[in-house]
Amino acid sequence: MSGSEYDKFGMSSPPAPSLNFSFSRTSSTGSIDILTSSSAHNTDDEDSDQRSTLSYKERRREAHTQAEQKRRDAIKRGYEDLQSLVPTCQQLDSISSYKLSKATILSRSIDYIQFLLQHKKKQDDELNALRKEVVALQIMKANYENIVNIHQSQPNQNANKVSDEMKFQVFQAVCDSLFQSFNSSVSVANFGELSACVFGWLEEYCKPQTLREMMLSLLCQINS
Repeated sequence: MSGSEYDKFGMSSPPAPSLNFSFSRTSSTGSIDILTSSSAHNTDDEDSDQRSTLSYKERRREAHTQAEQKRRDAIKRGYEDLQSLVPTCQQLDSISSYKLSKATILSRSIDYIQFLLQHKKKQDDELNALRKEVVALQIMKANYENIVNIHQSQPNQNANKVSDEMKFQVFQAVCDSLFQSFNSSVSVANFGELSACVFGWLEEYCKPQTLREMMLSLLCQINS
């Protein structure tokens, strides 16, 4: 039908097919292009984020691996230094003939340190004893120097000094008297009897008053 025939029946003219087809293709193509572009943009962002996350994890893993390796190397060097310092660790294991284990190195190092501590304590004790001996010798030296100074300041008394022979006689008499009393009072059959009797002998025969009286008696006998 023509356009006039449509108007005659009161109907509007149908749209042109070419225009409708062209509009439809244009609209369809535009929407597809927009969706495709948006999807491609989102995919690129996700790949970028994933690569960034993986790269961060890899860096952390690599840093942790390096730190662990440094720690193991430091421990290894420490055991090697300890083995070179301890004399008992410089030998191979006598049982297996292999390199010493870490437990063996630690055990022998502890034993060696304890030995050194005991040796140091012994040396400290000896040093303290020597110091006390030095102090005692200094006191004796000072006393002898005082005695010498006194004798040198009083030369007239040297003529009246007791002879060495007289001193020996007095000493011999004192020892003989003490030995006689010790022999008669103390039993030496065993250590128990000796320890039980010796204190009684000291209290009876070695008191200052008893020794003074004995010395006076001996001097009187020698003088007569």
